[in-house]
Amino acid sequence: MTTAGWRDTPQRYGRVSRAFHWLMAALFAWQFAGALLYVTIGDTAVTRFIGGSHFTLGFTLFVLVLFRGIWGLANIKRRPIHDGRLGRAAVLGHGLIYALMVVIPSLALLRQYGSGKPFTPYGLPLMPGRDDKIAWMMIPADLFHYWLGFTLMIVVLGHAAMAMVHRLRWKDDTLARMT
Repeated sequence: MTTAGWRDTPQRYGRVSRAFHWLMAALFAWQFAGALLYVTIGDTAVTRFIGGSHFTLGFTLFVLVLFRGIWGLANIKRRPIHDGRLGRAAVLGHGLIYALMVVIPSLALLRQYGSGKPFTPYGLPLMPGRDDKIAWMMIPADLFHYWLGFTLMIVVLGHAAMAMVHRLRWKDDTLARMT
């Protein structure tokens, strides 16, 4: 069995990297839609429907980002190269996206554990419930989860905008590497 097409190359991201990218893009779009709806129209049936998956979907995205990071590191020497000043900016931008994708759910999991409430995504008992709260574990997420989530949304929108600038203005193949 050949691995051609599955792994990254200097010209193009492979099927696995592209699948991670687009699956996570769709899941983040759902997360962001729920957050924006909650901020704009408040607690309604629509926001509860979309936002009701926030905890489980956030956990799913956290697991996906860890697997995606492992896959990316395994392919790092084969991946497309980002040259020059714009390339360095792209590397920094991607680094910021990855950092936020790890920090935001980590804060949420810390808060969840500190709250004493059980956490059972997909019915898996990851955190048992208990009667006491651990306040210091809840404070970082209470302060930063919301704002970092919206920061991630803005950075991701900037990422998508730059992909379109590459395609429409500069007419290069940057976007084609991930599609």
